[in-house]
Amino acid sequence: MEKVFGRPKSLLAVRTHYCPGCGHGIIHRLLAEVMDELGIRERTVGVAPVGCSVLIYNYIDCDMYEAAHGRAPAIATGCKRVHPELTVFTYQGDGDLAAIGTAEVVHAAARGEQITTIFVNNAVYGMTGGQMAPTTLVGQKTTTSPFGRSAKHSGYPIRMSELLATLEGAAYIARVSVHTPKHILQAKKAIKKAFETQIKGLGFSLVEVLSQCPTIWGLSSKESLDWVEKKMMPYYPLGEFKVPKEEKV
Repeated sequence: MEKVFGRPKSLLAVRTHYCPGCGHGIIHRLLAEVMDELGIRERTVGVAPVGCSVLIYNYIDCDMYEAAHGRAPAIATGCKRVHPELTVFTYQGDGDLAAIGTAEVVHAAARGEQITTIFVNNAVYGMTGGQMAPTTLVGQKTTTSPFGRSAKHSGYPIRMSELLATLEGAAYIARVSVHTPKHILQAKKAIKKAFETQIKGLGFSLVEVLSQCPTIWGLSSKESLDWVEKKMMPYYPLGEFKVPKEEKV
């Protein structure tokens, strides 16, 4: 019998530590599938920072760095400049990328660094206890905003994809989601396109992935999928915000 579905070669055969319903495992698989399809595993290097995303090195079968909190784009920049033949990516959460690491990713994009960033946005700090993140929605309750985020007190959530798309060095910027099978397939296409953008030497690329976090949100797995659709997507619309110039009509 022909085998039509199985574990990607770039995905290690280990048990996941992520909470039930978490989107990280889905995103890991998409990364592994893309690496297999592009045939780049042996020359790919990933950078994991601090947060839930830090343990990606336990799941993806490629060389990995671990960076200080927020500094993944700087580590990736150094690696890519020293070894331009490699495919280099960072895998970052919203607290890491949009808070302590904002300057790192903005300037990497502005310089047009030939790296790819996978940005997981679940609108909250997951690993450290559920504190408010830069992407937490107005009115959303967290451990540090128990009455809901106040725009007057804490400002508004940052739309990182829209912000980065304004920079000349950014070649490909997209926002996707992994809350339904349809959206998972779309997410894979965007991740593959981001890696292809780097391989072609066109500039900085980033895919923002809206991801569910049932444990910290205090919802069931099913409820968390609905929350992505009804609460996150209206504020964080999906789509490609910037595409390589070679694709523009």
